[in-house]
Amino acid sequence: MREGVAARGDERSRERAYEPWAAYGQSKTADVLFGVEATKRWSGDGITVNALMPGAIRTNLQRHISMEELDRLSAQGGGGGQWKTPEQGAATSVLVATSPLLEGIGGRYFEDCNEAAPNQPGTRQGVAPYALDPEAAERLWRVSVETLSS
Repeated sequence: MREGVAARGDERSRERAYEPWAAYGQSKTADVLFGVEATKRWSGDGITVNALMPGAIRTNLQRHISMEELDRLSAQGGGGGQWKTPEQGAATSVLVATSPLLEGIGGRYFEDCNEAAPNQPGTRQGVAPYALDPEAAERLWRVSVETLSS
């Protein structure tokens, strides 16, 4: 994940050139931050929100990315370049959505059917501390509300 716009609430993002992988990382960070803030706001009503990474799954979503680029990214991920089947990729989503063990648990990030450990520099696994930062989560929520209401 990349800090970028999501963690900073940086409205100037419209002024920058589009970088696909930076945008992807920022969107993953925003997912986690929204889970943190939504859980804070709605857990009293019994609503919790978590984020997850299903893993590298070869589907039609990557149709505009070359095989070389996909293989390069997979190898960089620290998982030895292993691709998951759609069923394997769905496992974490199913677990997080249905497990009674996660009742009342929110604002967390999951991967490979487990809560993610802290990210280790140089790897693509784990969750970065800025993605769980409550102040950044509140800031992103506020910027989102302002953007939607303008």
